[in-house]
Amino acid sequence: MGIYINKGNSDFRDIVAHEYVDKTSLIPHINAMLNSESRYSCVTRCRRFGKSMAAKMLCAYYDKSCDSRELFRGLEAEWDETFETYLNKYYVISIDMTDFTTKYRGEREIVKRIQNRIIDDVLNVFPQTNKKDDDDLMDILYRVSESTGERFFMIIDEWDAILREMGSDEYITTAYVDLLRRLFKGSGSNTVFSGAYLTGILPIKKYNTESALNNFCEYSMIDPAFLASCYGFTEEEVKMLTERHNVSMNDLKMWYDGYNIGCEKSIYNPYSVMKALQRGVCKSYWSTTGAYDSVNTYIQMNYEGLKDDIIRMLAGEHVYVDTTEFRNDMRAVRSKNDVLTVLIHLGYLAYDGDAQECYIPNKEVADEMNNAIRATTWEPLVKTIQNSKSLLEATISGREQAVARGIDQAHDENTSILSYNDENSLACVLSVAYIWARNEYIIHREYATGKGYADLVMIPRRNVNKPALVVELKFNNTADTAIDQIKRKEYPSKISEYTGDILLVGINYDKETKQHTCKIDTTIRCR
Repeated sequence: MGIYINKGNSDFRDIVAHEYVDKTSLIPHINAMLNSESRYSCVTRCRRFGKSMAAKMLCAYYDKSCDSRELFRGLEAEWDETFETYLNKYYVISIDMTDFTTKYRGEREIVKRIQNRIIDDVLNVFPQTNKKDDDDLMDILYRVSESTGERFFMIIDEWDAILREMGSDEYITTAYVDLLRRLFKGSGSNTVFSGAYLTGILPIKKYNTESALNNFCEYSMIDPAFLASCYGFTEEEVKMLTERHNVSMNDLKMWYDGYNIGCEKSIYNPYSVMKALQRGVCKSYWSTTGAYDSVNTYIQMNYEGLKDDIIRMLAGEHVYVDTTEFRNDMRAVRSKNDVLTVLIHLGYLAYDGDAQECYIPNKEVADEMNNAIRATTWEPLVKTIQNSKSLLEATISGREQAVARGIDQAHDENTSILSYNDENSLACVLSVAYIWARNEYIIHREYATGKGYADLVMIPRRNVNKPALVVELKFNNTADTAIDQIKRKEYPSKISEYTGDILLVGINYDKETKQHTCKIDTTIRCR
């Protein structure tokens, strides 16, 4: 067994020995592209989304130095017609680039060291191969292929680690990109490789309008194509786990769902789901796997409209983003759209490709964003959150004038993003005004349904001893009318199954006086 070649299947054996969610559906997709113009794949997802597990699975499947048939027994890939064709048929070179960035951090010749380590391993497997003084890795692999007729399958996990961690050194980054081009875009590349599989956080860097490796098929958080369900947990997979462990689906959904990736409209963070099941409690697990220093840096960038968009997303809104201009380089961030696109790739924002909008996906990420903001010097938002906490307290205690003043203040402080034209605009300012409430409530926006305009429905989270709030919004009317409307119509669908106490809140905005009024029904209703 080698370090980088002929690694065998022990890593994947350890994975399937425990509670494994079957992601072998990836294998037929990769098989379909072998030995074709689409043989090179680069899959990028945020951290802890199953990229490395998939790399270990592919290594076990393709590696001809082992017999992996039993490991795949009963798994989805076994039923595909190509399964037997490529099972354990290739010499696999598999490397994790973070091993090198950790060992050789700060060394300018890291790329040469990477090549030399892999060459040594290859020559141990093919000792009859002659090595010349000026040979690089591609020379050795080409000579092996010519003499043996063998082709390789190459796996590079965390391919972009060097660019992320050493990207400030142009000498290193140029040497690394040149190595990748030499391997996968040279005249002998298709002779040497049947396929290659790269994983990372960032897609391949663009130079001008073209990717540095434009012969790679890329599958990202923004454009996953047909690999959307191969990473992260789908709704059905999480339901299966909750039935097995007899835990609440609602809790896992609130904490870890929310990623809209391609055709999969409900993707969960797999690392956090498994940690929650193992430890018996939902809390932030994904956030402990990486620092949020980079998030602090990005959200404080002085691009027009950026902070307004961050406020709106913290309030539960979606905002438009143009992802097309980003160069896939965390150091080449030149606009608000670039910042939002980076945060999508990092997993701090989710992306709806149909609407071209981004948003904060779930409570785990929202908590992480709030932690990042508290660590900044962004005083206006800190003040907004403090005022929002006071507004919630005033609402629950029935202080109508204080609530009206609080909403007036939220509107005045955010006039750049909130122009009042209708009830939906009111709902937007209410979302911002009650931004703190998301710590204690699940908040739903319900738009016009024929029985009334946009409602704000706030249901207390588990173990929060506070009433639910049903907020009816009016524009150029009266707060009393809003309360009457709540009482005349059925409760919004989001609260139909709630069994605790409910507080009714009517809010009106007068376009002439430019002020809000509030009416609170303090008769708590028990359902």
